[in-house]
Amino acid sequence: MKTITAPKTQLTKITTYLNQTLPKNAIIFLTGDLASGKTTLTKAIAKSKGLADEVTSPTFSLQQCYGEEFFHYDLYRIENSEFMKLGLFEEFEKSGWHLIEWGDSSLKELLLSAGYNIFTVTIMPYKDIRKYTIESG
Repeated sequence: MKTITAPKTQLTKITTYLNQTLPKNAIIFLTGDLASGKTTLTKAIAKSKGLADEVTSPTFSLQQCYGEEFFHYDLYRIENSEFMKLGLFEEFEKSGWHLIEWGDSSLKELLLSAGYNIFTVTIMPYKDIRKYTIESG
């Protein structure tokens, strides 16, 4: 487990750590309260990977793809069963990073049991900055 503190506007420390530490293929659960900075972190990671696309929250589309190896999901509105029925589970077979907002523990357990590289970044307000805790598994 690693914890990094940073303001939401200066995320280089966390993006550098993630890029240096996480494998090429990873599923990253972003957890935190509403407006904690999950999409902001996703934007910073995309930028650190050289992606020029404008990253937006996929709240209504459920999934956004940026480049060929960067995927962003927002599961706020759906249950795991719906996720499976829509065929989104197969998306995890694609090479790259898959960032999931609002994924629940049962989805995480399912992906772990299927052998995927799973990481969680928990974002918590801390004074006037954010605390990012990164865990594997």
